[in-house]
Amino acid sequence: MDSTNISFTVNSTDGTIPLGFEAWVDDVCYFKTDHVTGPTEVSFAISDDDAEHVLRLVMRGKTEEHTSMDENGIAVDVMLNVKHIKFDEIELGHTFTEQAVYRHDFNGSQDPIDDQFFGDMGCNGEVSLKFTSPIYLWLLEKM
Repeated sequence: MDSTNISFTVNSTDGTIPLGFEAWVDDVCYFKTDHVTGPTEVSFAISDDDAEHVLRLVMRGKTEEHTSMDENGIAVDVMLNVKHIKFDEIELGHTFTEQAVYRHDFNGSQDPIDDQFFGDMGCNGEVSLKFTSPIYLWLLEKM
């Protein structure tokens, strides 16, 4: 059976704040931590069978105390950064930005929205990317 390796780096803008992070494909959790303290390499393999999938990156644990406001708006805000998202060592880059959806509710202060994802998760929520395997066919269509 062939497999596809999915990898990326997740980091916090303030490793002292306990923000949780999870990485899922479909209904399987491949990575989970309650506290991203610094740059963390995440890598796992999934079956490359002919199927539809959803990669989900989840941020949790952020509270209103993790954001400081001043007269100009947000002064300090802790976030998680997700970078270098790769399928089989091919970095998705702009393709991920175009295809991914960041669903969040501004940490409970507003109704949920579907937003673009540019690499930073500032609110509890989920970034999702729908893709198909075999991965090389999907990459050829989307890149």
